[in-house]
Amino acid sequence: MQTQFLSADEQSLQLGAELIKAGQVVGFPTETVYGLGADALNSEAVHAIFAAKCRPADNPLIVHIAEWNEIEPLCHVNEMARRLADAFWPGPLTMILPRKDIIPDVVTAGLDSVAIRMPSHPIARQLISLSGCPIAAPSANRSGRPSPTTAAHVLEDMDGRVPLILDGGPCSVGVESTVVSLTGDMAVVLRPGGVTPEMIAAVLGDCKIADSIMRPLKEGEAAPSPGMKHKHYAPRARMTLYEGEAQAVEKRICHEYDSTSAKEKPLILTCDAHIAAYGDRRCYSLGADAAAAARNLFAALRYADEESITRIYSESYSQSGVGLAVMNRMARAAGFDMVNV
Repeated sequence: MQTQFLSADEQSLQLGAELIKAGQVVGFPTETVYGLGADALNSEAVHAIFAAKCRPADNPLIVHIAEWNEIEPLCHVNEMARRLADAFWPGPLTMILPRKDIIPDVVTAGLDSVAIRMPSHPIARQLISLSGCPIAAPSANRSGRPSPTTAAHVLEDMDGRVPLILDGGPCSVGVESTVVSLTGDMAVVLRPGGVTPEMIAAVLGDCKIADSIMRPLKEGEAAPSPGMKHKHYAPRARMTLYEGEAQAVEKRICHEYDSTSAKEKPLILTCDAHIAAYGDRRCYSLGADAAAAARNLFAALRYADEESITRIYSESYSQSGVGLAVMNRMARAAGFDMVNV
């Protein structure tokens, strides 16, 4: 298959919509990460997403809509969903709600609920509208690889696997959407993102955080959200996270870096304020704060692959606000190899 790589404009968006109507798969930008989209109501088209990504079939997908009135045919909406939509849609929030029969089983991995999101990226919403259908879309990377935050990242993983990639520039949020389950009496955050648990609690009055956010799922445990069950976001290098007081973490990372075998090629993930502490050791700064780290993390992990890095030593972030989303992605990228200093 030949992959067209086109700047997102009126003509290329129309082409993307025609491909989706025809049951094909298209790479497109959202504000979170790039998505790999197909008609959510076409089982065969959705299976093509799984094939392109080499994605396990027990990993559910998110269904993207462009307008509020498109949600009613897909799921059963409750008052919590309406309040959160008023506050955060369009935006980086995915709501899990009881599904209706129109949703194919392949989209939900057989679950009786479906994940729905209304992206804020104008190209994503225009593509959905032109296609005339809800679009099922996971991140546009090969399964297990770091998520793509530029169209070039999508091309690295999907060249020859999909007919079209639409380039809409870099993603502004940089980590996948927050996933919140609204199937019970209280909202439960299953995957953290740009809409934080604190922001959700401010709207609804309360909000739980699933304990599975910062641990691997147990053997046989079902994945209630995309991005939870299998190893995700992983670079090829072995990665370790170090938690603790900043100076102690810096000292420990320097020691580990200097002790690395000569056969290895190490890299330190740090922030702007700490980079001087590592001297001439090979470093990649994730930026000034957790919000910057969210935007830069996946690019850093892909840089590590491009540079043939074999060992990554990373600082950690506070698990509050968007820092929880950063730590969730880092922990999964590291396979939960975390050291308390």
